[in-house]
Amino acid sequence: MEFKDRLKAARQHAKLNQAELAVRAGITQTSISDLERGKSKATAHVAKIADVCGVNALWLSDGKGDMTAFITSNEPSNVSMAEQSSRMYRYPLVSWVAAGEWSEAVEPYPPGAADEYDVSDYKAKGPAFWLVVKGDSMTAPTAPSIPEGSQILIDTRAEVLPGKLVIAKLAGSNEATFKKLVEDGGVRYLKPLNSAYPTVQCTEGCRVIGVVVRSLTKFA
Repeated sequence: MEFKDRLKAARQHAKLNQAELAVRAGITQTSISDLERGKSKATAHVAKIADVCGVNALWLSDGKGDMTAFITSNEPSNVSMAEQSSRMYRYPLVSWVAAGEWSEAVEPYPPGAADEYDVSDYKAKGPAFWLVVKGDSMTAPTAPSIPEGSQILIDTRAEVLPGKLVIAKLAGSNEATFKKLVEDGGVRYLKPLNSAYPTVQCTEGCRVIGVVVRSLTKFA
């Protein structure tokens, strides 16, 4: 039995669909689908998936031992399962357009936006969509840090406040950029989390498209 088969068996054992498993394991439904189809051969989330499904992590990763055989310990655990939402919401995954020095741009719901969808427990206040982060302008040595390859969920109706991570369009440009919104002396700026990139003033005509409300770091 290959990993993809063990993963599917574990998910069915837990009576979860791909979307439910993805949320509980903290990864995307696309990642689960790729793993079950054999498109991705491994994931750094094996232990978490095994815990969610109630199966042996060693069996899931390497096929060793029985599916439901666990190694027990008297040591107290410092990890507890987070409470999970019973409702899931489906949003389109939008492709980024590499352009300009930011090398990341997007218009909400461009052609082809509905070709692929992913889910979240977040109930959007308005139209919402997923993006996969490109470039390292939002990577930082301390939290928050949104590395390249992360998947972010943008709510176009979420309240826009200084300190929020946003997708914004600069005046006179058809491109949009992913930055942190900051304010100084009543003037708003778009600030990268990576200090190697410049902060840009959000002048008249600068429009915030939406606020980042969820971020998932993918390892597979």
